[in-house]
Amino acid sequence: MLMPKRTKFRKQFRGTMKGKSNRGNKIAHGQYGLVALEPAWITNRQIEAARIAMTRYIRRGGQVWIKIFPDKPVTAKPAETRMGSGKGSPEYWVAVVKPGRVLFEMAGVPREIAAEAMRLAGHKLPIKTKFIENEGQGDVYVPVVNETLADAKKAAHAAAVEEMHEAEAKAEEGGDANES
Repeated sequence: MLMPKRTKFRKQFRGTMKGKSNRGNKIAHGQYGLVALEPAWITNRQIEAARIAMTRYIRRGGQVWIKIFPDKPVTAKPAETRMGSGKGSPEYWVAVVKPGRVLFEMAGVPREIAAEAMRLAGHKLPIKTKFIENEGQGDVYVPVVNETLADAKKAAHAAAVEEMHEAEAKAEEGGDANES
């Protein structure tokens, strides 16, 4: 489960979730994203469930980025405890999410597969979400995970043979020009 290694303070106030997300509202790494449409606390278990649903559907192909981190402790008092005697102990961790926040990003898979994987992940979350695409897809390099070493060698050999044929063709053109 996701949680901070250490924090400055053990317990936090609840806070508010007013307004829209100012940061983390654009796709930074991948080609596709899942955006929150409502404010909510998303627990570390919900994030993990969504991640597992996505990676299972894409069969460990491509790459997935989790763009939220549960860094807020939520406290709870034990059952059947009288009022008073201070704040409860931390029970679980949440990520505070506002509308417009990109929750997950994905790259290296076709659009249809990414959309379905994000839809499945959205069902694991307690909020409405939307699938988005990055317009500038050319600036992201994602290595092909499913390519084997044999496939890479075949591709390199094919490129070398193609270069050799091009060099022979240029040499023949040069020889024809010298004869006339």
